[in-house]
Amino acid sequence: MTSITTSAIDTPQRRSIERTCDDLAMLVLAAVAVIAGLTFRDYGLGWDDYTHAEYADLLLRMFGSGFKDTAALSFANLYMYGGGFDMVAALLHKIIPLELFETRRLVGAIVGVIGLAVTWRLARRIGGPLAGLAALLLLALCPIFYGHMFMNPKDAPFAVAMIILMLGLVRLAEEYPQPSPRTILIVGLGAGLSLGCRVLGGLALVYAMLGFIPLFLEELRTEGLRESVRRFAHVVYVLLPGLAFGYLVMGLIWPWSIMEPGNPFEALTYFSHFFEKPWKEMFDGAIVSVPDMPWSYLPTLFALQLPEVLLILMGGAVFSTFAMLPRSEVPARRKTIMLMLTLAATLPLAIAMVKRPALYNGIRHFVFVIPPMAVLGGVAFAWVMERLRANHRTWQPVVLATFCFGLALSLAEMIRLHPYQYTHFNHIAGTVRGADDRFMLDYWGLALKQASDELREQLVERQEVPPAGRKWKVAVCGPQRPAQVALGPDFTIGWDSNAADFAMTLGEFYCKGLTAPVMVEIKRDDVVFARVYDIRGRSISSLLSIPAP
Repeated sequence: MTSITTSAIDTPQRRSIERTCDDLAMLVLAAVAVIAGLTFRDYGLGWDDYTHAEYADLLLRMFGSGFKDTAALSFANLYMYGGGFDMVAALLHKIIPLELFETRRLVGAIVGVIGLAVTWRLARRIGGPLAGLAALLLLALCPIFYGHMFMNPKDAPFAVAMIILMLGLVRLAEEYPQPSPRTILIVGLGAGLSLGCRVLGGLALVYAMLGFIPLFLEELRTEGLRESVRRFAHVVYVLLPGLAFGYLVMGLIWPWSIMEPGNPFEALTYFSHFFEKPWKEMFDGAIVSVPDMPWSYLPTLFALQLPEVLLILMGGAVFSTFAMLPRSEVPARRKTIMLMLTLAATLPLAIAMVKRPALYNGIRHFVFVIPPMAVLGGVAFAWVMERLRANHRTWQPVVLATFCFGLALSLAEMIRLHPYQYTHFNHIAGTVRGADDRFMLDYWGLALKQASDELREQLVERQEVPPAGRKWKVAVCGPQRPAQVALGPDFTIGWDSNAADFAMTLGEFYCKGLTAPVMVEIKRDDVVFARVYDIRGRSISSLLSIPAP
């Protein structure tokens, strides 16, 4: 792809189009912020929420004690992750009138909107206002990203941190060899936030090393070896303050990482091997142990869960990027920028396909590749529209209508699935209805919140009270602590279904369908996400359809 912005004739009409795109982008951001502000309470707790809240308390206690209380540095395995998101949510909870887990949902929404804004600015910088608007729409209407931003305390913040770092690297490529102070600050901030979230943020160094090859080769050709080395050394030197700032940021949100110089490498080694007792999940109709997932796990799920319009545009951008690399007329900086973005969107998936680590919970661990995918898709769309404007103007409305139709498909599914957007499967998979018997859907167990709310409402309507001297007992097939938070203090939960009054089960393969009256049924697209059964007076030996791991 050649530059889009430089090819456009600067006319009042062109400026009007660009201003319109920017105005629409601001409107989209405002609309997402408003919708998120109105709906963040709808999202339930996942398996990890309660533990992350405990981790935040330990981290704040450590800072408050002047590092005398170091329990956070050995808590579960979370000390090998950063706790920035968790600490911000815990601190905000102290000053706003929301419950802790509602505050966590709100902070997730804020972080997600920041990610959308950065993605817009990055795509706009590369491909112009139309590319920025298109990338923003592609990401905002990507159900996987939108759903995860509310309730995923590790992977969604990591995705936002990585796109901030990518913005810094793109600016660095544009300004090389004289990066501005703002660029140095963005690179440092992005690096610190990324590594402070997950040690996998070190992949950005690989993106930069490989991505800058076209620019380095051009420097060697035009400046010579000695001058090229001098310019490179100068860039490294001026980046040092930014990287030092990034190290401080990393240490602030991930204190364990700076206790010993080798701790980040220890975390990398730890997470490169499966670290828990293996369990099984559903993939393509088969129940597979998570360390034995096939190489096709990620490409299959990305192909079936991302919106079709994003897949098509991103695929075209990746193809065009590699096609432009040998072309001498394309500026080296352009090649470097597009290559870094392409690597950010594809390299983690390629590494996982080759290395075959334990894979589970769908594509949640790889949410961080979706923002660069959206940027590539936005740039590709703007490039196509520019080419049509110059050569086949009559086709522009057709392409625009097709793009809008693709976005409308995603929007319709997001509305229909709310608040379970993260379970989305596209029309290639037959939506969640077609994927239900083949893949995991609500693996976080978010539907237990709505099931709990409706169970309480029904008991109030029926004017039923628990037996004298005890609380209602609920057997839960799914995450236990989130269910307890959702049900509240009038209920006791556990696995024992023999002594329970009600059974609450997720609609996943490992939970039995019981022969008992159904009190609550949570469905989307005719797919059962959760049920509550009245099992009083019945003998139910187990809620699990397979033996516990």
